[in-house]
Amino acid sequence: MKLHPLFIVLCLSHVEFAFAEIYKRVDSQGHVTYSSEPIKGGKKLDLKPLATTPGRPSQRATPEDFPRVDTQTQKSRDATRRIILEDELRSEEKLLTSAREKLVNLENNPEPLVGPDGIPFRKSFKYAEQLKAAQELIALHEQNIKALQTEISNLK
Repeated sequence: MKLHPLFIVLCLSHVEFAFAEIYKRVDSQGHVTYSSEPIKGGKKLDLKPLATTPGRPSQRATPEDFPRVDTQTQKSRDATRRIILEDELRSEEKLLTSAREKLVNLENNPEPLVGPDGIPFRKSFKYAEQLKAAQELIALHEQNIKALQTEISNLK
């Protein structure tokens, strides 16, 4: 059963419809008509009230038994976190430097391959895959460094 869009608009725009009795009539061509007044050939609909939920309070109070951490403990935890993040940052920077060196080495010294006839050639597909993997590794380390720097800057 499809609700007529006009009926929906009327219900939403007029509060008095919420408390009115609703009647429904289906004519011989299948057209459905809704009304708040009795219609010849129409049936009264028994509509159940909509379930509602209470609104959320804008700010919830912290329960009294909620565990709390004193300021000194939190500062100690934050300092430990900063040390860990800075260690990870240094490690990522070293890995990025190593990945860049590997890419430069790969670009400057492509390994020559020798074919069955003794003529050197290079498998361009394999070489292109190696270049792409090295570039992706560099991009990954750069993203990690950026994320770590953001995380460190967000510390208090």
